Amino acid sequence: MISLPICYDMVHYGHSNQLRQAKAMGDYLIVGVHTDDEISKHKGPPVFTQEERYKMVRAIKWVDELVEGAPYVTTLQTLDKYNCDFCVHGDDITLTVDGKDTYEEVKKSGRYRECKRTQGVSTTDLVGRMLLMTKAHHSNIGSSDYQQHTDNFGKGPRGHSPWTGVSQFLQTSQKIIQFASGQEAQPGDTIIYVAGAFDLFHIGHVDFLEAVHKLSDKPYVIVGLHFDQEVNRYKGKNYPIMNVHERTLSVLACRYVSEVVIGAPYTVTKDLLDHFKVDLVCHGKTDVFPDRDGSDPYTVPKRKGIFRTLDSGNRLTTDDIVQRIIKNRLLFEARNQKKEAKEMAMIQAMKRREEEKAKERLQAVV
Repeated sequence: MISLPICYDMVHYGHSNQLRQAKAMGDYLIVGVHTDDEISKHKGPPVFTQEERYKMVRAIKWVDELVEGAPYVTTLQTLDKYNCDFCVHGDDITLTVDGKDTYEEVKKSGRYRECKRTQGVSTTDLVGRMLLMTKAHHSNIGSSDYQQHTDNFGKGPRGHSPWTGVSQFLQTSQKIIQFASGQEAQPGDTIIYVAGAFDLFHIGHVDFLEAVHKLSDKPYVIVGLHFDQEVNRYKGKNYPIMNVHERTLSVLACRYVSEVVIGAPYTVTKDLLDHFKVDLVCHGKTDVFPDRDGSDPYTVPKRKGIFRTLDSGNRLTTDDIVQRIIKNRLLFEARNQKKEAKEMAMIQAMKRREEEKAKERLQAVV
């Protein structure tokens, strides 16, 4: 058994990739998620509540079990309590409020493993995109405005921590293969099609997809993701926050999703329904925007009698999340600057220890 204690505030595909790698190291993955109080004490205010974070992590398909309110510092006692052979964390470092490594005890005992950080995504980067409020934030990494945000929220010209910062995401076929289930629809499956932006994949999306999944005993849920330009047409502002490649991985990581159509047409056509042999088309309670010609994008499935509006009971939208960030902007800036300062102090301490060891080795030789 494997333990993976985490905060997972603003769960994104980087977190999902960490869980995927951790699960590959063993046969049963237990994920411990910290409380709001613990995160606030050691890192700063979380964007999502603990209940939202618990549900988000449970929805990731590589998670076998979740422990609510896991301690921020991982001890051997915690691993033994849940019969875990070892714990896993990313190749960054997690520090307590007083700058101590939260995995020090399990590292010394040899019950610690590392997985690689996913390049090109971080909570720091996503927060910066939300505050930048431009339509081209995916390609603005070199701009002065973007650099200002990276300076405020983490790694920039004045920051040197390798863990708190931003970098550009590059999609590869290998990443998609790693996330995809690879399972085709089987005879007797109910093929359900849903479409949208699914931007900043969040608990509102999870509740909707879970409700869709429950519509059948053998559901095969296909999610159609619109291209960035299409999303910006009907949502406006600086949406989407995440590009279509990032949104693809986020949705594929959800246990309720079987397949993703990348760049799905905005209007659900007869060709699309026939190609995937769709039995049911669903949409949530959010507004349905007309297509470019003013037509209803769900006209065809409605005429066929296979369209259904589904109420998941969750009204959270991507815009609500952006508003949370904007409202607490100064707190998040302070949180990331504080986090980087602790990391820099740890890096300097590690560097000093290495220098001292090198001197000792040299003296021993002399």
